[in-house]
Amino acid sequence: MRVVRESGPYGRGRLGMDTGVQAGAVELRMPMGLTLESWRRVGQHLKRITESSAWWLGDWLVYGERAFPDRYRLVIEETSLDYQTLRNYAWVARKFPASRRRDGLSLQHHAETASLPEQDQDCWLTRAEKEKWSVKRLRRELRERRRLRTGGEQRPEQVVIPLNTDRAERWAQAADAAGLPLVDWIAETLDEASTDS
Repeated sequence: MRVVRESGPYGRGRLGMDTGVQAGAVELRMPMGLTLESWRRVGQHLKRITESSAWWLGDWLVYGERAFPDRYRLVIEETSLDYQTLRNYAWVARKFPASRRRDGLSLQHHAETASLPEQDQDCWLTRAEKEKWSVKRLRRELRERRRLRTGGEQRPEQVVIPLNTDRAERWAQAADAAGLPLVDWIAETLDEASTDS
């Protein structure tokens, strides 16, 4: 969907094909008398923007890392966007070139499979797409697969990591951005690091 900028003092934009629908930074104004079909179309456009924006941010970051390595951190700070969330988007964007991304699945679906080998990623994403799984369902299926592959329930190992408050908060935010419990995020991050080396 395109946001078309109209001239005027408030910098509002018009959404796609429905005249009179105004998109501003903090509001979406719809004219009285909008038909049900027009209102539905606006919702579909908004859904598409929401689902696409994480990919767009990831691709934007990957480009910035390559093109402006000396300015990258400064520009990220100037955007006031959450750094760890952006790093997660960039990580998934790097793992999935545009040709491998599934249009019918969110970036979060892709993030769930990003630490797997490519062939497994494709297999799980195909399944999620065909069966219309939510991110939560995909995560549950992947956990079950891991449990079965390890021969059922394992006796958990206990690892103690002393953390300062800043590190604990960063890790908690990263886990939240990835949509994972902190322990699962730590395990996936360590798994990813061990397969990259």
